[in-house]
Amino acid sequence: MGYYDETEITREKVKPRKSIKPFFTSLLSGVVGGALVLGVTTYTDQQAPNATENKATIETAVKNNDTETTTPVSTQELSSNANSIADIVDSLSPAIVGITNMQSQMSGDIFRNSESGSVESGTGSGVIFKKEGESGYVITNNHVIEGAESIQVTLFSGEKVTAELVGTDALTDIAVLKINAEDVTAVAELGDSSSLRTGENVIAIGNPLGEEFSRTVTQGIVSGVDRTIDVTTSEGDWSLDVLQTDAAINPGNSGGPLINMSGEVIGINSLKISDSGVEGLGFAIPSNDVIPIAEELMKNGKIQRPFIGVGLVEMSEIPQYYLQENMKLPEDVKEGVIVGNVSQGSPADEAGLQQQDVIVKMNETAITNASELRKFLYSETEIGEEVQITLYRAGEKKTVTIKLTNRDATNA
Repeated sequence: MGYYDETEITREKVKPRKSIKPFFTSLLSGVVGGALVLGVTTYTDQQAPNATENKATIETAVKNNDTETTTPVSTQELSSNANSIADIVDSLSPAIVGITNMQSQMSGDIFRNSESGSVESGTGSGVIFKKEGESGYVITNNHVIEGAESIQVTLFSGEKVTAELVGTDALTDIAVLKINAEDVTAVAELGDSSSLRTGENVIAIGNPLGEEFSRTVTQGIVSGVDRTIDVTTSEGDWSLDVLQTDAAINPGNSGGPLINMSGEVIGINSLKISDSGVEGLGFAIPSNDVIPIAEELMKNGKIQRPFIGVGLVEMSEIPQYYLQENMKLPEDVKEGVIVGNVSQGSPADEAGLQQQDVIVKMNETAITNASELRKFLYSETEIGEEVQITLYRAGEKKTVTIKLTNRDATNA
């Protein structure tokens, strides 16, 4: 199963880098079409009276000892962003598309005649970010299109076209689609998410609840710029870096853009926290994380990551008595991740890793769970690099050297 459902999925943990408490267990909901809707407070243009091209000259009269002189004083109007929300919406709406996940479904009648047809399995949003040659490219969420047998894109005009899947990455929840360039009338510009500050106004355009409310515009602020949430994906647990917003979130906005007041896309809406009494906790993948992923997907069709070739089991899933009596794990070892299986011919196999080995460290970094192992492996190492793994086997502490290869499987 993918990391999102077509209706709603539960996330086990939420942990901000700066502070999101773990009480959010089972609160995160990312919907095939269910991510965030973000926005801005109303912007008002201010202009100095009698200003000409933002400048004015004021004649100041000074009277001194019956002598009056005039001194020219040059002033300039305080700078303001010329883009209103309406201007941004008018400019970017043609680059915002609807995404429909189509999957086959068997149907029958009372005479037990059956047939297979393609039906809508889920909807979401997307943004056209590049036009190159005969192709236009759309960014959306992986969970929006995961499992699709075909993908439909609904253009600004309302026309539906078939999209080709260029590549997708479950861990970062990013997918890139391709449509004909002749169907592209506008391209959104991706901005610099690292320049965002908490409290900045943002807007979002998307299709909450499907095409009936297509290109709905919402407004809000950036609630946090340095957040990390734990998510469960079709490729394993992962710690996803996100922007936080207070905007209202509805199914159908997943994959749509989060936009700053310069009209730049600075995030891709992806997740929300949904629970009784919880409001305004939505998340977007920062544009600075999206851009390199999208570029690699366009180049290789997938994200190439270091691979060691083990399946992982959390220590919390194993009874304590089994850890100590059967695996002989010392009582003072409370954290780590267990090797559940070793792929034949993999780097782990060649290095001699075995089932029930308990990994506690990679190089000098402590490993407490599977998510941390993947984060270290995919973020801190490179293909071809050698890594020192510290582990416990039958109670004995060992160090094993593994040479990383190209990741080609869904385990670590």
